[in-house]
Amino acid sequence: MKTIFGLLMGLMVSLPLAAQQIQQVPLIEVEGYAERKVAPDEAVFFISLEEKGLKVNDAVSVLNRKTQNLSEALKKEKIRDYKLVADNYSVDVNRIYRSGSAKDSGYVARQNLRIITTATNPDLQKIVEGIQKSGDMSYNLHFGVAEATRKSLENTLLTEALKDAEAKANLIGTTLNLKGLRVFHVTMEPNYRPQPVYMMNAKAAMADSEEMLIQTDDQTITKRVYVKYTY
Repeated sequence: MKTIFGLLMGLMVSLPLAAQQIQQVPLIEVEGYAERKVAPDEAVFFISLEEKGLKVNDAVSVLNRKTQNLSEALKKEKIRDYKLVADNYSVDVNRIYRSGSAKDSGYVARQNLRIITTATNPDLQKIVEGIQKSGDMSYNLHFGVAEATRKSLENTLLTEALKDAEAKANLIGTTLNLKGLRVFHVTMEPNYRPQPVYMMNAKAAMADSEEMLIQTDDQTITKRVYVKYTY
């Protein structure tokens, strides 16, 4: 017990001293920034399914049947290069609130579906038709930058941001005649994920006879660092 108390007292004394020593170190802080314009390379159709039933099996079976119908409809359309992903599956009591009181009325099953493909896939129209043929489903279509693309640019952007910070620090050092600049501390801003550039709801998508004509803008992926130099 005395040992633990001694350690705590030591930390309480050392932390203020360490903070004071940092304040006494001469510092300049610069921001490094890098960005790249990237064309969206991924298209994702988001579909949310929800079914209610008096029994768990009733709600689940209808939900599974809709998912299976969608899978079969996409296969019939002979769509190239796509992936159907099901996640966030749940079954809950269907609780209804009326006049300040709650009543349980069966169960509700939920599941999210994602159809993932490339933004330039010529079969996007066929995917829409497959969704429409599989039943009463609405969807949102998002265009964005794939995770693999972002990761491939991570090291490049980080290097460019650090070089930008170094150039700014050297400019300050030369202008103010500061000798022996060296890195004291580096902080990286959390990765910025650009928002999808386009969204479309199935209800107002297009007539069956129309082709899907969508033009997307480039997205900006950034990296920001903060570097403290001492001298």
